[in-house]
Amino acid sequence: MKPHPIRLIWPRSANTWQDTKRIMNIEAMPYPYALPETPPALILIDMQRDFVEQGGFGSALGNDVSLLLKIVPTVKQLLETARELGMLVIHTREAHKPDMSDCPVSKRNRGKCDIRIGDEGPMGRLLIDGEVGNQIIDSLKPVEGEYELSKPGKGAFYATALDDILAEHNITHILFGGVTTEVCVQTTMREANDRGFECLLVEDATESYFPEFKQATLEMITAQGGIVGWAASSDEVIPALKTQYGK
Repeated sequence: MKPHPIRLIWPRSANTWQDTKRIMNIEAMPYPYALPETPPALILIDMQRDFVEQGGFGSALGNDVSLLLKIVPTVKQLLETARELGMLVIHTREAHKPDMSDCPVSKRNRGKCDIRIGDEGPMGRLLIDGEVGNQIIDSLKPVEGEYELSKPGKGAFYATALDDILAEHNITHILFGGVTTEVCVQTTMREANDRGFECLLVEDATESYFPEFKQATLEMITAQGGIVGWAASSDEVIPALKTQYGK
């Protein structure tokens, strides 16, 4: 049986957010981010073994994966907050079908790597759905009620049901975390911005193999009055979420 590109781990019976009398702002760049009356969605991009653990696709490209691992505690704290507040949580994995029919030849051939997408690695075939290396890391694994999307591209809207899921849940605002900042995270955030979503990147819940690329991305998305969206630290985001939507 071919793996389905979307996995829903059974819906919650109800959200746990509560009505509030005032709207909280998150202190952010380039200016405060106003939280909606109902909770935003949290989208965690590609926190999978292929990118953050040794032996995966990231290390095959010669990258230092320890740079990405260091954000895991912050991402976990953000995820636990979202679960506590009953927020919609969506996890993504960059993944291709085992027959690689959704992987363009140009993508597989690009670069000068000894090992490529679909080749056998220490954790199975690289970036192939269903392989050990393609799974979300253990500490961030999806739980009941959370969506897990496999995406064949950099952006999470391309060839997935993400747009439909967000519409079904009446989402207008999205918080982002995950890896890598300048590639899949930024691409998805730009896609969301073009669709009219109010987007905020939690800056210490995202990382790049190249720290200067992360910094450049933060500056780009918040430039010109937030041309793509906002950025804020988890120290600003988490307390504001708990105040706005907590019991």
